[in-house]
Amino acid sequence: MFEFGRDLRKLFAQARESEDLGWVELIGVDLLQAEARRETIDSGRVSCARPFETEHRACALWREHARRGGASDSLDRAERCADSLARTAVGEDQIALAAMDKAAVLMLRFDLCGDPARLDRALATLAAVGRPRSRRITAGMAALHARLKVRTARLSGDVASLSDAAVLMDAAVRSDDTHDMDLRMDSAALSLEMGVVQRDVRLLDQAGRDLGALVETASPDHRPLTRARALALCGAGLSALAAIAGHQEARAQGRIMFDAAADQFTPDHSPLDWAAIQVLRVDDDAQPLMLLTQAEALTQGGELIIGALVRERRVAREVALAEAVKNLTALMTLETRLRARMATATPLDWAADQIGMVEILLARHRLGGDAPTDLGLILGEAAMTARELGVEALAERAEALLANARR
Repeated sequence: MFEFGRDLRKLFAQARESEDLGWVELIGVDLLQAEARRETIDSGRVSCARPFETEHRACALWREHARRGGASDSLDRAERCADSLARTAVGEDQIALAAMDKAAVLMLRFDLCGDPARLDRALATLAAVGRPRSRRITAGMAALHARLKVRTARLSGDVASLSDAAVLMDAAVRSDDTHDMDLRMDSAALSLEMGVVQRDVRLLDQAGRDLGALVETASPDHRPLTRARALALCGAGLSALAAIAGHQEARAQGRIMFDAAADQFTPDHSPLDWAAIQVLRVDDDAQPLMLLTQAEALTQGGELIIGALVRERRVAREVALAEAVKNLTALMTLETRLRARMATATPLDWAADQIGMVEILLARHRLGGDAPTDLGLILGEAAMTARELGVEALAERAEALLANARR
């Protein structure tokens, strides 16, 4: 007789031992945290048969928990695991794995909280390691190096640097025989970004093929988050093309992609992924304010980039709704709240609120109030702060708002 509970536990135990951690996409953030804690405790037991490998898995689980929930404590735990691995590593392969874990934590810290210095530290960590014996580990180091170089090139704003990083990325993808989803997602995102910037049909087609393959490979029953991330990236690409060409059909298709991405999982399953989808829908005027408010609640308190982006988007939507009904009282109330909050805000949140403040001043002016002054100074400081932290999206929002205000 089939014993559902026992057999399910057996399958789960087998998944835990697998090197492929794709199965964690099926569990919520609370259970993921419990799994990471269990692996960390097991790695420290005297009876642990493979302490290095167990702690290596714990580091990966803590990173995934931070990536999905934004918890700074999980990032700290992942970094402690990486430092412990570096102390106990024996031989070229283990030394390389420990360095890769450290670099991966630093890259994730940058992705979540900004600060380009973290990318420099990650690259230096990899550069200090000799060549491992394992071909798989060598390929993994090359993939991580390529992903880091793409991020540094993107911050430089130099197309030539991005092209050089793309060469590294292509080589890493060709050498990858583990079907690293994050590597392939970064590769597709880079092709899409360069295709949009350069209006290069070949790169756009390549990005479309890569994203289509990811969506096809990532089953909603086994890799729902990978599938959602690929669908959201498709939606972002279509929205960017629609903005460039004024193509309404592409805009509508982008909305469909975002809806499909959000349908793959619930907000509590991966709060940051869900919030990111809401931010990507930046040009969707039909997006309810309630969704942005919910996304803001899920991302506040951790000095997260996504939290600042949601914060700015929520204020902009609230301002637009108040202006539409000519509600000056609502605008003044919102301004009072922002001024009070900016006094204790982190630099990134301060930059987001500076942009929000200008949105309010411009709306009040359009409703008959005084013309705002010093917009260039206010938005320039916001853009500079965001760019220093490596948050190009927020800097571009400030600059776009200034350009619109001067028309």
